[in-house]
Amino acid sequence: MSSNASSAATLPLPAPPVALQSLRDETLETTSPASCNLYLTAGANGLRVGVADMRRNKFVALEDYAFNSQASWAEQFQALAQEHDLLGQTTWNQVRLAVQNRHFTLLPAPLFRAGDEAAYLRLHHSVDPDYETVDRYVHTSLEIASVFATEKALAQWFHRTYPTGKMLHQTSALLEGIVHQSEVAAPRRLYLSLGHQEVTIVAVRDKHLEFCNVFAFSTAEDLIYFTILVMQELQLNPDQDTVVVWGDLMHDSELFTILRKYIRNIRFGNRPFDLAYSYRLNDVFEYRYFELYSLHLCQ
Repeated sequence: MSSNASSAATLPLPAPPVALQSLRDETLETTSPASCNLYLTAGANGLRVGVADMRRNKFVALEDYAFNSQASWAEQFQALAQEHDLLGQTTWNQVRLAVQNRHFTLLPAPLFRAGDEAAYLRLHHSVDPDYETVDRYVHTSLEIASVFATEKALAQWFHRTYPTGKMLHQTSALLEGIVHQSEVAAPRRLYLSLGHQEVTIVAVRDKHLEFCNVFAFSTAEDLIYFTILVMQELQLNPDQDTVVVWGDLMHDSELFTILRKYIRNIRFGNRPFDLAYSYRLNDVFEYRYFELYSLHLCQ
């Protein structure tokens, strides 16, 4: 048994994820990041890396990597960290990792009891204890607790590499970003975040969350069906009410075209307000990477 364990430990890591985009400000000090925060997201869209200089409240790096579907997230993080000058650093001011999946639930913070995370999640997702671990993130200002499952090996690698780092679900970053941008006393508004064959739909009114769910879709028709269904349930009018969209799509994409066909007042969202962004990021549409940027707003 010990020889099996030894051979398993020496299995070679897969090839690191392929870089799709790498944008860095020349002021980024990769060898001395103690004044910077490292932000990571992992999901079907891939692995994304962001760096914010806390002295200037400014994003100074953005990188996007395509995952290898044949390897686990943990293996790919480890493979990239071995050769990456940012992931390999451990002296960051703070590190936050958001995981994207449909294995999460939200509940009022006053009803949340630490230690019962698995029981809460069991109502929505059957947790595999050999493969998954359950974690939580509390939105203090929203009085909401998020409970989610993630790959156990990824959580172990993350906490071993960044002992003071924090893991959360990608919807938590999205919620913090949306509420940060919404206005006091504003009417109910719908927000969409589009990922790989899934959409997160959020409704906020007067800076309070009213709805949040993730829907899987395979066609543009599925996307508009779920969007209109939620609008009807929330008594929103596709001909009158504004819908804000973030995510991985283009102005001329089929998804945006069909949304625009059925929703009159649809627009792309902006980056989180009250933050500065390196001019290097001007090459990226503002409605992309919203959750990565919004990790800066999470505590």
